Amino acid sequence: MRVGSLLACAALAVTTGCRDTASPSMSTTPPTTPPAAAAAVRDPHSAARPEEARVTHVALDLAADFAAKTLAGTATLTIARTGSAPTLVLDTADLAILKVTDALGRTLPHALGARDAILGQPLTITLTPDVTKVVVEYRTSPHAAALQWLSPSQTAGRKQPYLFSQGEAILTRSWLPTQDSPAIRQTYEAQITVPAPLVAVMSAERLTPDGVPLPDGRRRFEFRLTHPIPPYLIAIAIGDLAVRPISARTAVVAEPSVVDRAAAEFVDLEKMVAAAEALYGPYRWGRYDVLVMPPSFPFGGMENPMLTFATPTILAGDRSLTSLIAHELAHSWSGNLVTNATWNDFWLNEGFTVYFELRIMEALYGPERMAMLEVLGRQELAEEIAGLGAGSKDTHLRLSLAGRNPDDGMTTVAYDKGAALLRLIEQVVGRAKFDAWLRSWFGRRAFTSATTDDFVADLRANLLGNDAALEARINLPAWLDAPGIPPNATQPAAAAFDRVDAAVTHFAAGTPASQLDTRGWVTQQWLRFLTRLPDHVTMAQLTDLDRAFGFSKSGNSEILFAWLRMAIRHRYQPAMPALEQFLTSQGRRKFLRPLYDDLMKTSWGPAVARRVYQQARPTYHAVSVATIDTIVK
Repeated sequence: MRVGSLLACAALAVTTGCRDTASPSMSTTPPTTPPAAAAAVRDPHSAARPEEARVTHVALDLAADFAAKTLAGTATLTIARTGSAPTLVLDTADLAILKVTDALGRTLPHALGARDAILGQPLTITLTPDVTKVVVEYRTSPHAAALQWLSPSQTAGRKQPYLFSQGEAILTRSWLPTQDSPAIRQTYEAQITVPAPLVAVMSAERLTPDGVPLPDGRRRFEFRLTHPIPPYLIAIAIGDLAVRPISARTAVVAEPSVVDRAAAEFVDLEKMVAAAEALYGPYRWGRYDVLVMPPSFPFGGMENPMLTFATPTILAGDRSLTSLIAHELAHSWSGNLVTNATWNDFWLNEGFTVYFELRIMEALYGPERMAMLEVLGRQELAEEIAGLGAGSKDTHLRLSLAGRNPDDGMTTVAYDKGAALLRLIEQVVGRAKFDAWLRSWFGRRAFTSATTDDFVADLRANLLGNDAALEARINLPAWLDAPGIPPNATQPAAAAFDRVDAAVTHFAAGTPASQLDTRGWVTQQWLRFLTRLPDHVTMAQLTDLDRAFGFSKSGNSEILFAWLRMAIRHRYQPAMPALEQFLTSQGRRKFLRPLYDDLMKTSWGPAVARRVYQQARPTYHAVSVATIDTIVK
């Protein structure tokens, strides 16, 4: 990202102390006036009243206590007030509020409201007329939903403990008091004190790469992010971490026992950033680094600015699962740069990102790879809709999640139905025009949050030209506010699947697995094969497949997952040890939910599910536990 010292800077650590000169718009002065449109949005998942007093900047000074499993210290909040607004309302969940003062240390009256099972407790602070900063002294709960404290035995290296946060959708309020709404964007800075020799990293510029030694043997790490982000993107990880630079502005970070394998897997990181920039404009965040997480991380990836968190389950050894990194990178534009204003608009983050991810993969690996990914995504969408119910409102793109946990809306619908809508628009107006509009959407709305209505208005004004006939061909109401997949959806196809489908036919007709033509197949083709096998496959055929292709021992998590689902359906006993190992060695919700659900639907599986879950539950993140608790009963 810069002159002379770039490589040395990249070698230090993720988001190093070198200044972000690749992002000239960065400033050290936090904004004090919120965008009017964002401030006007009513978020049903936040108690905040941003139209009266709004948090614009957060300064954290926290110490990590691994024995107590707490973060403790202060959050200093800079606020923008409308006139002499008398109160500031924050979102909290299970925080011990010890003291609230102004910047001069004068006590401010405050009160925690009634506890809501989903939203937590509002913290209402009474403001005096001159207050523009509020200091909250607090301590997190050992059971904070956003924080997972790992013992050394739960890490890859098994030598040091580990902490990581996961704030999406509304969990940030469980580790810092703020207005926890994606419409209320905030800049932040932090001082994080940790036990030596642990390293702290955050979704921000790292000002002290090696930490500042303290007299008591601990180290303090300092961070700064001068672009405003939604609170769910404020993220932290603390552990035994090493770094491998990929380019001047990209690096891979992980535990020492994992970092080299991860660096080899993500060798195309810089190429991905360049491909994304060529499509939709400059990368605005300076560095792009990837932190490979411990196995309990509940998601495939989390697009925290400057530092994507990624599951180790994508380390396949052949770079075949790196579309997930393309997805998280794409979020640097769709989600981080332009964010859904409420969780009812979640598709604006994920639908845009899946579309962008497909375009990155096409640019790097060709149209056939993109086509396979799109076909598989559409297949997952059809399965999701069937599970939710063809008429379910949860299959709309515009959701209605008031009174519900926003995690309920984080289904494949937002991802793949959203991407399918954008593919349709691309087809109707032409790729060149659509690309120009999407690039301008990111440029004009950079560092703001948007609603579905904002999207519709912008599309009409800046792409469709208020052409009613053109808009009728898209039929936005059918996509945004009606269930299922509209009939005008494009129908993706992948010629590379023709060989796969032929192999399925031959195998079903009795051809031995060893005689199938699988030369050169990539992960997506294997997934197509496993998900297209007929329901009447015999035990002998499953044994033949396992012997020929070693599915039960596969190091590719996606292939193993698809195989284990088939093994459950047919009660293929030789795969049961692999199933238990898979369920107890990683906590990715995408894998856990279907496997436990499949087990619970059989006559024999519930006992297995309960036994395995009892063992594994303490190692899962709260996000995964909340889901699996509803399945395994």
